[in-house]
Amino acid sequence: MHHHPTDILIAGQWRRGAGEPVDTVDPATGAVLATVHSASADDVGEAAEAAAAAAADPRWRDLLPHQRARVLHRIGDLVEAAADELAAVQTADTGKTLAETRALALSAAGTFRYMAAVLETAEDSLTPSRGAYVTMSVHEPVGVVGAVNPWNSPVASDAQKIAPALAAGNAVLLKPAAWTPLVSLRLGRLITRALEEHDLPTALLSVLPGSGRIVGDALVRHPLVARIGFTGGTSTGRGIAAVAAQKLVPASLELGGKSPTIVRADADVEQALAGVMFGIFSSSGQSCIAGSRLFVARELYDSFLGKLVERVRALRVGPGTDPATQVGPLVHHRHRDAVAAWVDLARSEGARVLCGGAAPDGERYRDGAYYLPTVLDGLPNTSRTCREEIFGPVLVALPYDDEDDLVRQANDSVYGLACGIWTRDARAAWRLARRIEAGTVWINTYKQFSASTPFSGWKDSGLGMEKGRDAIRSYQRQKSLYWGTSDAPLPWAG
Repeated sequence: MHHHPTDILIAGQWRRGAGEPVDTVDPATGAVLATVHSASADDVGEAAEAAAAAAADPRWRDLLPHQRARVLHRIGDLVEAAADELAAVQTADTGKTLAETRALALSAAGTFRYMAAVLETAEDSLTPSRGAYVTMSVHEPVGVVGAVNPWNSPVASDAQKIAPALAAGNAVLLKPAAWTPLVSLRLGRLITRALEEHDLPTALLSVLPGSGRIVGDALVRHPLVARIGFTGGTSTGRGIAAVAAQKLVPASLELGGKSPTIVRADADVEQALAGVMFGIFSSSGQSCIAGSRLFVARELYDSFLGKLVERVRALRVGPGTDPATQVGPLVHHRHRDAVAAWVDLARSEGARVLCGGAAPDGERYRDGAYYLPTVLDGLPNTSRTCREEIFGPVLVALPYDDEDDLVRQANDSVYGLACGIWTRDARAAWRLARRIEAGTVWINTYKQFSASTPFSGWKDSGLGMEKGRDAIRSYQRQKSLYWGTSDAPLPWAG
């Protein structure tokens, strides 16, 4: 395995955090990979001060957009070249399969390149003149951006915040999750290297692992942090929004989900079976956009569920390092226990456990944080199991009678993150896609992501946007300039 440094990136310097040491564990084996010393609140303060100075440094502040774009392109190249190493580190730390972590690393590279392209081609506007003046709009960086990310797909979500924030001309304080800091630290090394190569201040990025309670709180509350990007749980998101409101700074929040995936009677059943399974059991269900509530047309329900359960039982559970593995361990033993508790709650609510519902047996699984892919049914959409985010490989199935019944149930959720629709009828797909309350709808596919396409959560699933060409603007402040053109004296002249 690769050497795992215990140093973190504070104010452009690699050193030990002054906070508590945290063991980061391989969830497939329970082995300690590294002991990372968390940042302390003082470390966060130092990083913020250095970040503000770096953002104001003429070497960075005076770079033209195409010159900043070159830095982002270089980061993209370094990330792509290191994709195998980044994948190995992330698989060790999170338990995800190597196929998935490699895709996440390449996605991160693509995000840096896309934001570089947007940056180089972004235009500001001359607004229509309404008098004897020329009016124009310009965008300027906010200064220091705080980015707080969860443990489920670190490197890709890091890029989704760092790339547009740097493109916009800011400095970034990144807090990766306490459980999975290693790949974010590795990404930090690559970005530091690109900054050094371009003779830029390395304090433009700090990577500050640690708990949300200490590091996250200090980062979000720091007076120099002028914008916050957060991905994680809804309750934490509400707390961050409250702090942002007090400080009067913008926050974008990408929060939880309980996304419906819909199989109409006219669906291509083979395609739908594969898509429904991928939507909930890839990443072991540890995905905000997991298709965790399955709605199937009543006339198709029994046959579809029968085939689905047969296939779910055959999914290959194992370590992420085994190329045959489809479902890896959960991120942490504590999280595995939480998922098991949710399934016990479902049983107490009267659920039928059609498959799974336990940790797998056998020597191979003994020390890992494994849980079997689980399909439940027999519960109404009003049950806690159907309403609360489990964040694990647990699918709850419900039949529906007609489209109005379906839409009512699908939308009867505090969340509105994603939706999947499986149908051969394009008109029905359009109609449903427009009626469902969700920021992203996939039709005859699921869990596809594009850096060019905005991503947002509705309702309790979030606030604001990530990705897309407007992402850079969301990390900037707008300024309007009026240029007087009249020779006539101003009203009070002379």
